[in-house]
Amino acid sequence: MMKLMTARQRMLTALEHGIPDRVPATVHQWQAYHLHQYMSGRSDLEAFRYFGLDAAISVFDANEGLSTPEWQIDTRRSTRLDGNFRIEYTITTPEGVLTQLDEGNEQTTWTVEVLVKHPEDMILVKKYLPVPRLNKDIVRIRKLDLGEDGILRGFVFGEQGGPWQQACCLYGTERMIYATFDDPAWVHEFLQALTEKKLQYIQDSLAGTPYDLIETGGGAASSTVISPKIFKDFCMPYDRKIHDALHALGHKVVYHTCGGMMAILELIVQNGCDASETLSPEGVGGDAIHAEIKRRIGQQVCLIGGLDQINILSNGTPSDVRREVHRLFEALGPQGGYMMCVSDHFFEAPLDNLRAYAEAARECRYE
Repeated sequence: MMKLMTARQRMLTALEHGIPDRVPATVHQWQAYHLHQYMSGRSDLEAFRYFGLDAAISVFDANEGLSTPEWQIDTRRSTRLDGNFRIEYTITTPEGVLTQLDEGNEQTTWTVEVLVKHPEDMILVKKYLPVPRLNKDIVRIRKLDLGEDGILRGFVFGEQGGPWQQACCLYGTERMIYATFDDPAWVHEFLQALTEKKLQYIQDSLAGTPYDLIETGGGAASSTVISPKIFKDFCMPYDRKIHDALHALGHKVVYHTCGGMMAILELIVQNGCDASETLSPEGVGGDAIHAEIKRRIGQQVCLIGGLDQINILSNGTPSDVRREVHRLFEALGPQGGYMMCVSDHFFEAPLDNLRAYAEAARECRYE
């Protein structure tokens, strides 16, 4: 029988495409709403320990220098009559003013008015958007707190890790897609500007930082959003530069597509990532066929995800959860290189279902 591993050893073994003692099992970014409503205000690390899941801790709050004299951010927050909140951003630059409007509730936040409203606004982002610096002391403290209970995940700064995905957040996804046909040179200029800022952040802030995994990509590059051709022409060239820079510093990279992925599986591998997530099934907006994913790319990248966070984890029964865990292990677990994970964010998952998830995963052992 294989020697029992710590959570960290188990997860790193999977990332190295090895075979751990059992399948690692984690969740993607435990949400503050769930921790407050269901977990008595526990931290994300405390929640992982409570269920005996393998922790994947993401650091969101360690960047400094987001506002500068040339990128002055004024933020105003108000509450709507329906209880939702509004956040109005006014950004003043030497050559003009940009505004953005977000709304949100106790679960999440969404953008109502994007920052880059006109093509010419992109130049202000290109010239004046600051590259923050990472407070490495915060990251080191989180790593020390985590210990052997799991891995620490980080990001390349921006609304999303990938240049295409960040541009979609700033300009709007549909408008970016139209622009690839109407003004591809403008799109490439925008993506190159964002890429250069991300590369600067990587060099200035991520060297020597004790992350175990850096997340790039984002849902706007999913094949249920854009075509494989747009992915190849407008995502891959820039993603590859970022992944090469991260690899040069010794970081491993997970590429995040939280929608469809079947039409771009081989392209995801070609962008140079070490792992692919979220393997989202149809019930949560993806198109993942898990056994086929394993067959086509499972020997080239670590696979992370697969568990339907709505229909199974939140709305199913503990028996449903247990069955799905074993099905995922049979489809994605052979020969290792797989980290079981809830495909994306959840807010209303019952504790009994989370407990069933953790217990069933502990039964998925490699002989």
